[in-house]
Amino acid sequence: MPTYEYRCEMCGEKFEHAEHISEHATTHPVCPKCGSEKVQHLPTQFVAKTSRKS
Repeated sequence: MPTYEYRCEMCGEKFEHAEHISEHATTHPVCPKCGSEKVQHLPTQFVAKTSRKS
């Protein structure tokens, strides 16, 4: 299950929320610090690892 990163627009708290890919478009997590529903999805950084050397 992927973990998505969010930031609260009210208090600035950054937090992670695990959800299925199919639920991501409809899930609206609340801030664990202040309880606000005004949260923004943050782009997640990743590194692609391949077996071939370039």
